[in-house]
Amino acid sequence: MASAGERGGRLSILAVAGWAGLAVLLVGAFLAALGALNQTIYGASSFVERYLGAIADDDITAAASTPGVALDEAELAALGLPVDVSTALFRSGVVEAGPEDVRILSDVAADDGTHAVTASYRLDAAIVETTFEVRPIEPLYGVLTRWEFAVSPISVIDVTAAHNPLFTVGSLTLDTRAKKTGDELTAFSQVTPYLAIAPAVYEFGYTSTLLEAVPLAVPVEPSTRAAATVDAQPTATFVERVQAKVDEYLQNCTTQQVLQPAGCPFGVEIDDRVLGDPVWSIVVSPPVTLTAGETTFEMPPTEGVAHVSVEVQSLFDGDISQLEEDRPFTLALSATIRPDGSIAIQLK
Repeated sequence: MASAGERGGRLSILAVAGWAGLAVLLVGAFLAALGALNQTIYGASSFVERYLGAIADDDITAAASTPGVALDEAELAALGLPVDVSTALFRSGVVEAGPEDVRILSDVAADDGTHAVTASYRLDAAIVETTFEVRPIEPLYGVLTRWEFAVSPISVIDVTAAHNPLFTVGSLTLDTRAKKTGDELTAFSQVTPYLAIAPAVYEFGYTSTLLEAVPLAVPVEPSTRAAATVDAQPTATFVERVQAKVDEYLQNCTTQQVLQPAGCPFGVEIDDRVLGDPVWSIVVSPPVTLTAGETTFEMPPTEGVAHVSVEVQSLFDGDISQLEEDRPFTLALSATIRPDGSIAIQLK
């Protein structure tokens, strides 16, 4: 029969073994839980889903700060972009629509630890599939996997602001001349690149009293280069104001009581003796139409009609008569908008 000491020793051994087994179970459970976290919440697929979700939620700050999104100087140079390329689109209220109905189709690991994560999503009216290459970076707390994009999903949008340097995108108004100098500042049309978070849909346009561009929706997929043309055209108000200036100019011409009003598009030559002061009036003012030219908005040669009334005496027989004659004429001009918003007109 075992002594009390022997029984105590066996119990101690069993206790130690029990605690050791429990410790093994706990470590195993911890490692299993850690592995599950690294496969799910901290997995490559979840990393991509979080990025796409941030865009969908219009949390552009979070999307832009995702590891691997920012482009370094060498990457910018490879895209032909300056170091100070605009990141003005990196803010909330700019994206018209983010990716919707996101699904992860596959997550393929490579021998070097990188993952190719293919996601499907709806962008505008199209269903798009994109494969994102991600790679592990320094783990969180030394145990939780962290990722970054091996290839940045940032895209470039080359915006052509035609006939007006300003454009709107979402709630933002931008000036394409912001980082330009010299002759570039006065160009009638401006082309400027902007970095853009992708995938996303951006809507470009412009509306003011004098100019208006039809809104243009531009779907932008990751790591691509897109183009958007904001085609600003004269509004009815612009045309009306130019018409008013044309009418005023022609009315001023009629105040000159001469056969050939100076600086005016109409006049008359009379072989007979003029007895009184010619009186001019405008029968038809040229209707203003404006289209964009190379450097200004232009009105092509357009016909108008002036009328002259003057008393004349025939050199042949001395008869005195009242000459009433319509005189067709043409008028062409160019119009520009000054920095203060007023309109400058140059007759041709």
